[in-house]
Amino acid sequence: MARNVLYPLYQLGGPQLRVFRTNFFIQLVRPGVAQPEDTVQFRIPMEMTRVDLRNYLERIYGVPVAAVRTRVQHGPGRKRDHRNVRVKTPDYKVAYVQLAHGQTFTFPDLFPEKTPGAEDSAREELLEEQRRRQSSDPRRGGVPGWFGL
Repeated sequence: MARNVLYPLYQLGGPQLRVFRTNFFIQLVRPGVAQPEDTVQFRIPMEMTRVDLRNYLERIYGVPVAAVRTRVQHGPGRKRDHRNVRVKTPDYKVAYVQLAHGQTFTFPDLFPEKTPGAEDSAREELLEEQRRRQSSDPRRGGVPGWFGL
């Protein structure tokens, strides 16, 4: 999902751009290898610079940033389509943001372990409801429910 956004290059001494409503979308990524507690990993667009990311986090979310490191992750180009033409997945930029002194970040637990009692009671209620629906009505005399009179 690459955007063709013309974005002015940062030049030393040039005015800083203000971020009101940004064209960028960043993703918080769970790192594959263990990171220090003060480092957060993001997937950002290729056009976004370190200065842009720092301003984005500090001004919009109020997150104090000490340092930003970026790298470009090249997408694999091993697949081939029905015409035997190589299909390359798009490249993306990965940013490692080091938070200010004393700030830590732990990735949120999005899928916490559920207590076994609550899940079992919900399952029992569902099974009881299904049994009640499937039980035959004694007033119908053995005639199936799909056969209406």
